[in-house]
Amino acid sequence: MSKPYYITTPIYYPNSDPHIGSVYTTLCCDVLARFMRLDGHEVKFLTGTDEHGQKIEQTATKLGKSPQEFVDEASKSFRNVLAVYNLSVDDFIRTTELRHKRGVQHFWELLEKKGYIYLGSYAGWYAVRDEAFYTESDLVDGKAPTGAPVEWVEEPSYFFKLSAFQDKLLEYYASHPDFIAPLSRRNEVLSFVKGGLKDLSVSRTSFKWGIPVPGNESHVIYVWLDALMNYLTALGYPDREKRDYTTFWPADVHMVGKDILRFHAVYWPAFLMAADLPLPKKIFAHGWWTNKGQKISKSLGNVIDPYEIAETYGVDQVRYFLIREVPFGNDGDYSEEALISRVNSQLSNELGNLVQRTLSMVWKNCEEKMPSPSIPFEEGDKALMKKAYSLIEDIRPLLQKDQALSKYVDLLWQLVGDANRYVDTQAPWALRKNNPPRMEVVLYTLCEVIRVLGILLQPLIPASAAKILDQLGVPEQARTFKNLEAVDALKPGAPIQEPQGIFPRLNDVRNPETC
Repeated sequence: MSKPYYITTPIYYPNSDPHIGSVYTTLCCDVLARFMRLDGHEVKFLTGTDEHGQKIEQTATKLGKSPQEFVDEASKSFRNVLAVYNLSVDDFIRTTELRHKRGVQHFWELLEKKGYIYLGSYAGWYAVRDEAFYTESDLVDGKAPTGAPVEWVEEPSYFFKLSAFQDKLLEYYASHPDFIAPLSRRNEVLSFVKGGLKDLSVSRTSFKWGIPVPGNESHVIYVWLDALMNYLTALGYPDREKRDYTTFWPADVHMVGKDILRFHAVYWPAFLMAADLPLPKKIFAHGWWTNKGQKISKSLGNVIDPYEIAETYGVDQVRYFLIREVPFGNDGDYSEEALISRVNSQLSNELGNLVQRTLSMVWKNCEEKMPSPSIPFEEGDKALMKKAYSLIEDIRPLLQKDQALSKYVDLLWQLVGDANRYVDTQAPWALRKNNPPRMEVVLYTLCEVIRVLGILLQPLIPASAAKILDQLGVPEQARTFKNLEAVDALKPGAPIQEPQGIFPRLNDVRNPETC
């Protein structure tokens, strides 16, 4: 049995509706989770909502609701988007759940018992929007580095002895060079930690919406210490004998946006070191999405509604665009023009046309059954199928080790290109007239390559991949990566479904009268 795999998104702050950035993070995790399941791993894929803090309390008050009423409603929208985008989450955790509160309070008591938490007073800059503390040197034009307004806060506070972990963190980064990815983000973290770590304020008294500090309920636990614990409490922590904990911790990948890297790559490992708990294997910080080169914000009116684009262009089409458009880890730019261009040229013209013209020829010329080759395969046929069968060996390290999602798609499209060139070279429509036995060999070769593509495309465009495999007549139990070998090849003479177009051109959707 392959080793288990635990992947997490950051838990999302439900102060506003899901946006393209949160969908993107969860989608990236979904592709990896689906890939690992198909490759025989037991997977736990976690997401959820971060429901405490001053910002939630203020928003709920403005709306005339209790904080709990507000987050109960707001959390639903983050659940709903999972179904819309076909995101295969295994668990959805909310920080207002009892299982989470118990784990956080236990963790606090453990750190306090070990001498890593002490009572003092805090005076400094705080950004409510970021739920983050900033030093004077952090500020840019009087605001947080994120652009959020800051306010001066003076109040009693418990502190975590973050300063005690500066050398330990640097030693850990040095001995685990793949802990933070990509490399540019690792360098940012190293620079920050080498600049000196100060003890971290980990409680607040100026508001009440949070998990009370055990033994001193005038304080609530700082929202980031609370939120980061979700990765453990979802596994049953503090019960470290629970199967989920023993099976899945430490996490294989914490997927985060680059704006919250410091919390995950500095504070979180320090908390875990203080508690003598294993650290996650990797923190991967991806880039941000812009809209036609502009930062996405409500004030600019350029927010991308994930529900609207899914309805307009198709779920798998949007999934494909978001993964293919940008090398994973870099910033990406969204535009309707780019989405339409990629989907029409690559999904419709290249992949869709390959499947449609191949299966249409089989349907019309092979009695609605899989071709039955009666003469030997030529070297070119064997080479194309061999490339298809071996592709998993090239893809596996890209996703397991490097989370190189766009490179995975690039490799698949190299095979799509090879198959299309094979069609054009072999010209089965001509063979139908002058060499029908050879036509059957060519069509069978193409069907087998499409079968492999269909299986390998499942993590990326699951609904469309299922349609491809359905049309080929591939049984549902024969769609894992174990079935990528020649031994599971399509059965000659087996019935196929009547071919149907899978990727309509997007201008059909937008301007049907022009097509």
